[in-house]
Order: sequence, then C-alpha cells, then structure tokens
Amino acid sequence: MRKSIATVSLSGPLAGKLTAIAEAGFDGVEIFENDLLSSPLAPEEIRRRAADLGLSIELFQPFRDFEAVPPGILAANLRRAEHKFALMERLGASRLLVCSSVSPDTVADDALAAEHLRLLADRAAAHGIRIAYEALAWGRHVDDFEHAWRIVEMADHPYLGTCLDSFHILSRGSDPRGIEEIPAEKIFFLQLADAPPLTMDVLQWSRHYRCFPGQGGFDLAGLVGHVLRTGYAGPLSLEVFNDVFRQADAGRTARDAMRSLIALEESVAQSPAGAAELTRPPRPVVPTGFAFAELATPDTGRLSGLLTTLGFTRTGGHPTKPVELWAQDGARILLNTGSAQSAAGPALSAIGLETPDPAGAVERAESLLAPVLPRSRAPHEAPLDAVAAPDGTELFFCRTARPDHPSWTDDFTGVPGDLAEAAGITHIDHVALTQPWHYFDEASLFYRSVLGLRPDESLELADPYGLLRSRAVATTDGTVRMALNVAYVGAHPGAPDTPWQHVALGSRDIVATARRLNAAGDLLLAIPDNYYDDLEARHDLGVERHRTLRELGLLYDRDPYGEFLHLYTRTTGRVFFEVVQRIGGYRGYGAGNAPIRLAVQHAPPAVSARS
Repeated sequence: MRKSIATVSLSGPLAGKLTAIAEAGFDGVEIFENDLLSSPLAPEEIRRRAADLGLSIELFQPFRDFEAVPPGILAANLRRAEHKFALMERLGASRLLVCSSVSPDTVADDALAAEHLRLLADRAAAHGIRIAYEALAWGRHVDDFEHAWRIVEMADHPYLGTCLDSFHILSRGSDPRGIEEIPAEKIFFLQLADAPPLTMDVLQWSRHYRCFPGQGGFDLAGLVGHVLRTGYAGPLSLEVFNDVFRQADAGRTARDAMRSLIALEESVAQSPAGAAELTRPPRPVVPTGFAFAELATPDTGRLSGLLTTLGFTRTGGHPTKPVELWAQDGARILLNTGSAQSAAGPALSAIGLETPDPAGAVERAESLLAPVLPRSRAPHEAPLDAVAAPDGTELFFCRTARPDHPSWTDDFTGVPGDLAEAAGITHIDHVALTQPWHYFDEASLFYRSVLGLRPDESLELADPYGLLRSRAVATTDGTVRMALNVAYVGAHPGAPDTPWQHVALGSRDIVATARRLNAAGDLLLAIPDNYYDDLEARHDLGVERHRTLRELGLLYDRDPYGEFLHLYTRTTGRVFFEVVQRIGGYRGYGAGNAPIRLAVQHAPPAVSARS
C-alpha cells in the first residue's frame, strides 16, 4: 500500500522535510498548514519540489471549527474555505482534512452539521477537492468516529467522506470493529499514530506523546485490519505529534517512521485481513543467545585484571585487528583497543548475537532500513556481518562453533593467557544499553522489528538526579535480553554526560562467585546496610540467608515465577559488570534495586561504603 506521512511529524523547514520523507522511501505526504505558512516557497514551488522527489500530496490539513454554527459564522467559514480551496489548487492537493469543531459557537445538532458539511462539499467539488471529516477525541459535540460517520452519511455527498485517525479512535477506548460498517469509498483517508498508555488529558496526550506504530501500546494492526476489510485502498499515513521527533534530525525520524510502517504492514499481512499489496519483509531471524560483548578500551590493562578475577581467561588475539578474546564457559568478552570508541572507553561498542541464519538476519535488517556496516576481512577470516543500532552499537550476527558455518572464534589465535580459575560464570544474561534521550522510542522499535524481540512496558526508576527511564526487550524464551535506558540530559557532577553501560553475566552459583570477588578486594559496589534492613522487613528469607546476602553485597528480587540474586562491580570508564543468578523462572532484571545501585554509583566512596 502507498505510504504517507504528515509534515508535522518531522523537524525543520518544509523543503527539508520533503527531502527527508522522499529519501526514506515514502510515496506521499500530508502538508500541515503551519509548515506551508512558514515556508518561503510558493505553493507552486512546493508542488514541483514534491513531484520532483516522487511524492504525491495526499492531503492538506487541518481546517478547523466549521460545522453547526450560526449563519454569520458560517458565511465567514465558507469564505475561509474558498481561500483554502484556491491554495490547494496551487499546491496540487485534492483532499482537505476537516476536524470536528471545538468552537463554543458550534451546537449539538447533527442535521445542521450535515447540512453545513454538504454545503462545504459542494463548494469543494467545484475545485475537484474532497472533504475528509474527522472526529477529534476532544471535539465539542462530535468526538468519536461513529458519530462523525453518521453525520457524513446524513449529508450524503460524493465529495464528503470520513478520515479515520487511530489516535482519536483508540485513545477514547472506542471499539474499532465499527469501522467495518463504513463503505470503503466513504473512507477518504487513514491516519495512524501509536501512543504510550498514559492517564492524562487526551488533548495533551495527543499533542505531545504520539509515536510511530510499534512504539506505544495501541493495537494498530487490529485497527488497520478492520479498515482493510472494508476494501479501503488509500494510503497508510502517519500523523504524529511528538516533542522529541520535532527536535530530532528529520532524515533519521523519517527512516524510523518508514521502519514502523513496514513492521506494521507485516503485522497486518499475517492477520486474516492481510492484503496482497501489503509489505512483507523477510521473516525475522530471532537470535538464540549472545555470542560476545565487545568492549572498546584504550588498553587491555584496565579490564584484564577484573576479567581474570571474574574467572575469564584470555584465549587468543585476532591476527589482523587489535582485539583479544576472553572466555569462561559460554560467556565471551572481546577487548578492542583499535575501535573509534577506545580512547573514551572502556565502553560497550558491539554485541555478537547467535543466529541460525546470519545472512537472513542481515537481509531482514536491510529491509527495515538498518544500515549494514562495512567491514574489512582477510580471505581466511570468518564472515561476520553487522548492522548499526540506533545508538551506534554494532550488532554482529554469529554462528559460533557450528559445523554448517565458519566460526568467528577460529580467527583468534596465539598463546592463551594463564588459565584462570572459573568463577561460576556460564553465559551473558543480558546487556544494558544507554540510549540518547531522543533515540529511546526508535531503539524500542528497532529491536522489536529488526530482531523480533518483545518489549516490556517502559519503567521510570528513581535516581538521585531525576528519573531513569528503562525498557527491556527480550526473546520469548529469555535467551537474549537487553535493557534500554535513557541517558541523562546534560551533565553535572553526579551525572556525567557519558552514560553508563553494563554487561550482566549469568552465574550457576552466585554466592560462590560473590565470595571470590569479595576476597579479591575492593571490586564490588558496597550496598548500604539500610537496604538489607528493609529487605528483611519485606521478605522472610531466613536468618542465615539474610546474613549471607548482607555480608557478600548481594541484592535480591522476586517475581511470581522465581527469585533473582545479583551484584555489581565498580565502574571502569563507562562500563561495569553485573553478575546474576535466576532461580526458578524469574523473568525480570531486578529493577526495584536499580535506585540503590544508582545512588551508590553516584555517591563518593566514603558515603557509599557499608560499615
């Protein structure tokens, strides 16, 4: 299906928005009136520019507060409409969005509203323009799509139809099944926006918190399915009001928008309402585990001692790149002293993901506009393709030690380091990636659509300097888990603008691991005694177990499925390690303990140390 986006969804001047929209692959555009009014380009120039870029102008919007008003106001409204019709002819737009009135002058009279809209459609027809009437969720008298449709049906004019907007429908909790009662030819336009679940005034919700499909909590695939069952064949158009998007790079936002529509079409195509013309990208290749975590570091000395204490052994070096491989059981850490991020490191720069089909994973990523990264490779080295995540983290698709695919581990040669005594670490449990604040929603959609990970609800966690926003994404079986966190906005002494990242290592016996790390010296965060006093009040774990947790600096959490024990190392550069043990079927990340960890990390050592 044709794909469109409203210019209000992007930042910058109108000419730049059109370029970004075209470069992202959209077919059409909705011109938002304010963008036109502030542009130095004449409507004819905008029309030519859009045509040169291969964009059709699908809609001009909005036209407000028209219907069911006294005669004097109606005359003024019709005069205003005639000016807009003339403008639209110059612009080359053949559809005008008319919003249900919010004016105090409008009255609750459906017959009068229908009469006025019929009159408007008559005037529009003379210019070859169709009127798409939309119910605003905060309309004074018309605030749901079924009411708007009844008025359109009553007006009975061929140049008058309805515009369906997912936000106005779903934010009110309306049942979208009623859409199927509307004839396809009377659905003149479909606008789409997602939104997070919030309890607030719907107008403020709409103006500031809309997002692209797949970034919020609405069932957009279900709604689009109902629309397609009517036979609707118009464009799928995004109309998103969002404070972050309006400040972000227009090209990046447009690509994110296109990715959201591709993923949405894929979801609808898999439903009973799926249509042949919907986009069907290559199927997602869901990762099956972590192959490695790569840390960019100016030298290996800053981390090699900590890794050795954690039970890792240096198993070899790369023959053509300044990279070392450290391993313990199924957990592998790469130390890269040649990365662009090395000087500012240590920093988590890349993640290796185990995948049953590396080539298919790359093809999927490309179809969803994820950039494939160039990589130099010697003839004897294993193929290892990577794509860039929104925050710049490199994601490699691996098949480790499998007979049907060259293993990247075979590239590491040389004399291994001294064999370390294993510390019970078995695998990488999860990684935490801190996102720039304006990439957070983009990252959620990226990992969901490109990798097939399932997002949890977004959380806000108390931090000494504000709130930390976090959202986890994971495979269904939990073999790959990532926590996406928002970086601080601006730097201050307690919250530097180089955000922390961490790698969580799974242990088969975290008590033994903790004893080893405590014996090695001052490596772990010192958890305040107050935490353990509160823990004893909240959970009766037995005297001995409580004593062990307190002595070793272990934190505790539980959910309906099991228990969770974890600890944190001190930070080196931007990176720290977490060691975790999941008991039973625990599904979380110990989020309730994050405020304790953050407070200790911010505090001077003398304040944070336990007595």
